[in-house]
Amino acid sequence: QVQLVESGGGSVQAGDSLRLSCAASRNTFTTYGIAWFRQAPGKEREFVAAISVSDSFISYVDSVKGRFTISRGNAKNTVDLQMNSLKPEDTAVYYCAARYGTLTQYHGDWTFWGQGTPVTVSS
Repeated sequence: QVQLVESGGGSVQAGDSLRLSCAASRNTFTTYGIAWFRQAPGKEREFVAAISVSDSFISYVDSVKGRFTISRGNAKNTVDLQMNSLKPEDTAVYYCAARYGTLTQYHGDWTFWGQGTPVTVSS
């Protein structure tokens, strides 16, 4: 069973930064691709960023390109999402997800999910 635990969410002002972490066993990150999704109230879950097992493939949704960076933590047991220049429209619950095989942007393709961490950006 894959267990993903997100942390790092909070309430910030527009323009501020936050760093989210997705923690799991090292085996998880050497087996599964990892993605971050987000879901705002009343909206569908939205792809944010993904990183492949070998780090050879990284992708972002257009709305966060240049502001967000997905990477592996130094201890290799986390995948982090560095979020800079936050905007009110980034407000959502952020979820970490894992999937074996090809990375996709459709939430229905992802197998394992964390419980989510909330991010609120005030103007």
